[in-house]
Amino acid sequence: MNARPLLKCLAAFALGSVALSGCGGRTDAATDVPRDSGSSLNRRDSEPPAVVVDSAMLGAIKIDVIREHAVPRTLVVAGKVQFDEDRLARVLAPLPGQVVDLRAKVGDGVRKGQALCAINSREVTAAVGDHVESHRDLELAEKTAAMTQDLYDHQAASRIALQQAQNDLAKARSRVARTEEALAVLGLRGENELARFDGRVPILSPLTGTIIERKVTDGQFVQTDSTPIITVADLSSVWVMGDIFERDLHLVTIGQVATVATTAYPGEQFRGRVDYISEVIDPATRTAKVRVSAPNRNGRLKPEMFASIALGVGEAERVLTVPSRAAFTQDGRTWVYLSTEPGRFVRRAIEVVQDEGTERRVLSGLRAGERVVVDGALLLRQEEEKRAG
Repeated sequence: MNARPLLKCLAAFALGSVALSGCGGRTDAATDVPRDSGSSLNRRDSEPPAVVVDSAMLGAIKIDVIREHAVPRTLVVAGKVQFDEDRLARVLAPLPGQVVDLRAKVGDGVRKGQALCAINSREVTAAVGDHVESHRDLELAEKTAAMTQDLYDHQAASRIALQQAQNDLAKARSRVARTEEALAVLGLRGENELARFDGRVPILSPLTGTIIERKVTDGQFVQTDSTPIITVADLSSVWVMGDIFERDLHLVTIGQVATVATTAYPGEQFRGRVDYISEVIDPATRTAKVRVSAPNRNGRLKPEMFASIALGVGEAERVLTVPSRAAFTQDGRTWVYLSTEPGRFVRRAIEVVQDEGTERRVLSGLRAGERVVVDGALLLRQEEEKRAG
């Protein structure tokens, strides 16, 4: 076999290998593929992919620019709504007997002096009879005293007889006064009422308000004890009780304006004033009771409802805020949607102060000037979940 052609082939192969090495030594074609130009360069690594919506859905979404606002420094404490004890009446049975003519139902509005029910009692019948008898005795004592006085003036009666007649008259008058007072306590005043008395003592509402509790039924027998048969409350004003830590007491004063918020009415605030601070500290919690009196329009604040009390305690400071309706919670984190361009939205995790106001103070995650979805976040969440599924 001729060796010269073989040597030529080997030399050509060696030269080809050297040429490839001189071109950079990269023979793997996969390393030459360019990076994906469609990657989101403006999106943070912690943010989910953008949500793109059409023009029809875009019309249902409201966007606003986040700005700094002057917000007063506040002290927020937990509280609870309670009845205003000055506007609460617990009606007791004034005497034992049978409840009749019951007109009161829970939830009914009543006026001061309006009849709630009546009590049919033997004792009141006896009291009325005693009153009538006392008036008869008074008339007799007056006549006897006048006659004795006339006899004494004509020296036909002794001084002792006159003194005895006058003493009997005084006793008769005292008895009449006692019986009238006893009947007045039962709501029976004047001879006209006594003349029409049918054995039933009316139970009247002591104030204008709403019946919040009723412990009796028609025909039930009651006793004169400390158990109220009916409770009436004027709910036009309520108390909100809170606990102030000992270290914060110097920030609270009587007459201070307070703002009350509840989870029942998100974004709605009720204004009131501090009218009481307890004189003692609870040794277990190191707190003092503070009471806020707040008007209760339309009875929206319900007793036993949880609430928060915000007290202004300093000068306003400029902070970044976001509307409460723009933020939502998922997996223990707070999120908002940002508009990066028309029809394109990105979810952003933020940290806010969790309170009950209409605005949330932003601690981190947003900058002034960014465009945030303030209405329509639910639509974007549904769209995001649909595409992820």
